[in-house]
Amino acid sequence: MTLGVFDHEVLEAIEKLLPVLRERAQQTEDLRRIPDETIADLRETGFFKLMQPTRWGGYAAEPVIVYDAIRRLSRACGSTGWISSVFGIHPWHLALFDQQAQQDVWGENPDALLCSSYAPMGIGIQAEGGFRVSGAWRYSSGCDSADWALLGGPVLVDGAPLMVGDIPQFGTFLIPKADFTIDQVWDTFGLAGTGSNTVLVQDVFVPEHRFLSFHDMNDGTMPGVAVNTEPVYRMPWGTILPTGLSTPVLGMAEGARDIYVEYQRERWRAAFVGEQAKNDPYVTERVGRVTSDIDASWRQLAGHLVEEYQTILSGGEISIDTRLDARRDQVRATQRCVAAIDVFMESAGAAALSKGTPLQRLFRDAHAARVHATNEAEKVYDMYGKYKFGLDPMLIMV
Repeated sequence: MTLGVFDHEVLEAIEKLLPVLRERAQQTEDLRRIPDETIADLRETGFFKLMQPTRWGGYAAEPVIVYDAIRRLSRACGSTGWISSVFGIHPWHLALFDQQAQQDVWGENPDALLCSSYAPMGIGIQAEGGFRVSGAWRYSSGCDSADWALLGGPVLVDGAPLMVGDIPQFGTFLIPKADFTIDQVWDTFGLAGTGSNTVLVQDVFVPEHRFLSFHDMNDGTMPGVAVNTEPVYRMPWGTILPTGLSTPVLGMAEGARDIYVEYQRERWRAAFVGEQAKNDPYVTERVGRVTSDIDASWRQLAGHLVEEYQTILSGGEISIDTRLDARRDQVRATQRCVAAIDVFMESAGAAALSKGTPLQRLFRDAHAARVHATNEAEKVYDMYGKYKFGLDPMLIMV
């Protein structure tokens, strides 16, 4: 397998689907959610099975294949790429839960989709056999299409946080669609088609097996890996999730590049000298310079995924240095790719500003994706720098 070029039957199916997704991009934005037809088409490609365990009918694929698929989908439609990342990664997370939780979901419906909102916007009060969960989780992308939700929060006992050592117990509650409602509040200038609405839960009982603590994930004691022994489930959460939030931006940048090149190939700049834009050295320079940044970003992301996966295959442990390198380059990829789209947008001409044109839609989608907390580069750079100086950084999603 050559870095940057990957083969898989799902990737082949996705390539055939891309023209349809490009045509459907404006409809997706207008709906403010992913069309049911797109969900059906993605399911047909097998994409949602890539990170599902083999014992549940999935591929348990090498991670870089999953992110390559997300990258390709994001070229065609930013919102579809973002949702593909959400729905594509969550089977990996469910595979870490207790076996009974997996049975609850995939035993009933092996094609079930899971949305999420990991920020602590609600609580779980410890009760006999489980938890009473309540909260309002905002920005749950794809929740209208989901069958289950993964919702983050602390565990409380007698009104106080349950402690694990000196750290509050925090984790993810797995809740079926029948136990939550959706507040349709998502109306944004970018990633409009992701339907990232608010999930509402009111005093719902969640059995203990449907809770997975981040403490267990951090120290590698997730119950699911006892039955799902494929190497992908030993990948660090701090690589899996953040990479899933930068790869769509990278795909958007590749899509913007392709649109820009095609547009400038046909564009005449009559206002100046009546020449074709493709003959303007400033246009060609931009394409060369910015494409290098985009390609470098993918090679870094893919390189870290391959390196970590190979470490697991060889029986090794992924070091904190390796994880920090991956996290650093993840936010750097987002920065580079947003900046790349900006370069294309600022020199594309007034026609690119028209509503409905794909370049301005990708521009808005990428900037919306950059807002996600996991893509906050400065905090990650600071964390990385402190670690290198031997200081005591607060490790953020590594």
